[in-house]
Amino acid sequence: MPETSAALAEPPPRAAVASEFAPLLRTVKDAGLLGRRQGWYGLTIAGNALALAGVVTGVYMLGESWWVLLLAPVFAVLCARTAFIGHDAGHFQITNNRSTGRVIGLVHGNLLLGLGYGWWNDKHNRHHANPNHIDKDPDVKADVLVWTSGQATDRSGLKRWLTRNQAWLFFPLTLLEGVALKVHSLQNLRTQSLRERLVEAPLLIAHLVAYVTLLLTSMPLGTALVFAAIHQALFGLHLGMAFAPNHKGMEMPDPDGEGWGHLRRQVLTSRNVRGGTLTDWFLGGLNYQIEHHLFPSMPRPNLKLAQPLVRAHCQELGISYAETGLVESYRQALRHMYEVGEPLRVE
Repeated sequence: MPETSAALAEPPPRAAVASEFAPLLRTVKDAGLLGRRQGWYGLTIAGNALALAGVVTGVYMLGESWWVLLLAPVFAVLCARTAFIGHDAGHFQITNNRSTGRVIGLVHGNLLLGLGYGWWNDKHNRHHANPNHIDKDPDVKADVLVWTSGQATDRSGLKRWLTRNQAWLFFPLTLLEGVALKVHSLQNLRTQSLRERLVEAPLLIAHLVAYVTLLLTSMPLGTALVFAAIHQALFGLHLGMAFAPNHKGMEMPDPDGEGWGHLRRQVLTSRNVRGGTLTDWFLGGLNYQIEHHLFPSMPRPNLKLAQPLVRAHCQELGISYAETGLVESYRQALRHMYEVGEPLRVE
C-alpha cells in the first residue's frame, strides 16, 4: 500500500464533506499561493526557448557527424519542459487571461511539439474533474492498458496478451507515447469546430514541416531517422515517467457509491513524490500531484509551499495523504498494473 501520513477515515456525512475543502482554500488564499508568478514563468519560458534554439544550432553544426545523436536526448528533455509549460498554460497557472494562456499553450503544444492543445486540454480537464473515475476519467478508460479487473476480463486476442504483461510492457510502451500524442492530435482535428481547426491545424502542420526540414537539411537521411527515433522515444519515456506516479495504483471511486467531495476526490486518488530540486525539475512540479489537483490554477513554484498546509489539513481530518519516493512510486504503479492482469495469467 502507498506510504501515507494519515489513516483513511470513513466518509463523513455529505454536509461535512462539502465543507472539508473550504477552510483549506481560505488558508491557501490568505497565504497568497494562488497569485500568479509571471516573472518566474517569464524566465522559465525564455530559458527553455534559448535552450531549444541552442540545440537546433548544435544540430546544424554537428549534422554531418554521428555525434549529433548526442543531442537527441537533450532535445527530448527540453521538449518535455515545453510540454510542462503547455500544461501549466492550460490550467491558467501562467496568466488569468484566457486568450494569452491559449496562445502560450498553442505555441508550446501545437507549434513546438506537434501536440494539439485543444484536444489535450479538454481531455486533461475531464481527468481533473473526476480522477481515476472509471466512467468519467479518460485516463483510466480501457485502451492499450487497463486499470481494473473488470476491464481486464473483457480483453481478447492481442489486447488480452498486452493486459497479462502490461506491468512489464509499460515503460517500453511509453517509448511510443510521443508519436501517439501527435497522431491523436491530428485525428482530433475532425471533431473540432471550423474556427478551432483553422487555428490548430496550420500550427500542427508547421511543426511537422519544420521538424522534417530541420533534420533533412542538417544531416544525412539515415542519421536523421535515427535522431528522430531516439528523440521521439525518449520524449515519450520522459512524459510517461512524469505522469505514471500520479494516480496509478491509487483509490478508484466506486461509480455507484457515495460521492466524494472535492478534497477527498482529489487527495485520495493522487500520489505525491518526495524529492528535492532535481525531482521538481524532472517531473515538472507534477510530483506535488495532490496540491496540483486541489488547486489546478496554482503556479508551479507555489505547489511545494502549499504542501505543508495541505498535509496538515488532511492529517487533521484523518484523510490519507499518499507520498513516497520516486522509485517506490513506480513500483506501486507497476504493482497495480501487474495485479490487474493477474487473473489472465492463471487461466
